[in-house]
Amino acid sequence: MNRIDRLTAILIHLQTKRVVKAEEISDRFEISLRTVYRDVKALMEAGVPIGSEAGKGYFIVDGFHLPPVMFTQDEANSMLLAGKLVDKMADKSVRTAFESALYKIKSVLSETEKDHLENLDSHIEVFLRSRYEHREQKDFPDHFMTEIQRALAKRQVLKIDYSSREEEVTQRDVEPIGIFYYSMSWHLIGWCRLRNGYRNFRADRIKSMANTGVNFDARSVISLQEYFQTMYQSDQNLVRVVATFEKSALKGRPLYGSVSQQDLGTQIRSEFMVDSIDYIAQWLLMFGSAVEVNEPEELKFKMREVTESLYSHYHSKNLVSAR
Repeated sequence: MNRIDRLTAILIHLQTKRVVKAEEISDRFEISLRTVYRDVKALMEAGVPIGSEAGKGYFIVDGFHLPPVMFTQDEANSMLLAGKLVDKMADKSVRTAFESALYKIKSVLSETEKDHLENLDSHIEVFLRSRYEHREQKDFPDHFMTEIQRALAKRQVLKIDYSSREEEVTQRDVEPIGIFYYSMSWHLIGWCRLRNGYRNFRADRIKSMANTGVNFDARSVISLQEYFQTMYQSDQNLVRVVATFEKSALKGRPLYGSVSQQDLGTQIRSEFMVDSIDYIAQWLLMFGSAVEVNEPEELKFKMREVTESLYSHYHSKNLVSAR
């Protein structure tokens, strides 16, 4: 990236947050802090009103905005791909908002770029084997994702009607700390005032949802990452699974459902939170010897059981054929 492009990118970055640390700019663009200082000074000398606060970072003075930004072809392509994922993995409110955003992106592209996206669209598809795909059940709130995001940003209490596995519906006041996707479904994590503890609410069991507008005290909030560390020890019937994959077997594909990953060079060690040992055992079989289950022991035994069963099944058929 040449310096002109980098200065423009830094200016755009500064407008994405209220305050941006110099270290953040340094990490993103892989430049030294000294270069960051020089670039920011160059922007200020060009008339951009950038302020700074010791120990915090840089900020753009209120009232300053860049003119409309043109997207590169690769950026537009990535948005098209993201739209395919959103269409399969988000609720109606997010799908509608993303579709609107994508139209705005297309509106600033050149005619050639628009034709390029039009041609690319039919060559990308996402298939999910999930009974929750598109979640168009009558009792599922279409505004699930949007409503939760609003509540998360403003730290406001959500009131939900939630159905248990026994189909008992209870009304809960929830202080949300995050949402995440695993086991083919979205989950709301938050402090349940009824149960007086952090709980995992599966999206397909939420019958109704409303934002109360009531702000909750930040002292009761933990981060989503902290919740992951203790989740498998709670009463949510979830199992922590750690497996190591050969990168060559992944071929650059993401590990959907993973809550954390560690790069080991030629391997990736990934952590999952699952509610079915049988399901993940069947999924891991597709990687053959390119995956090693690190924990739990229960999954190791399950993998052995499944492979022995398959061997017996096909071995017996081969004997019959030989006769």
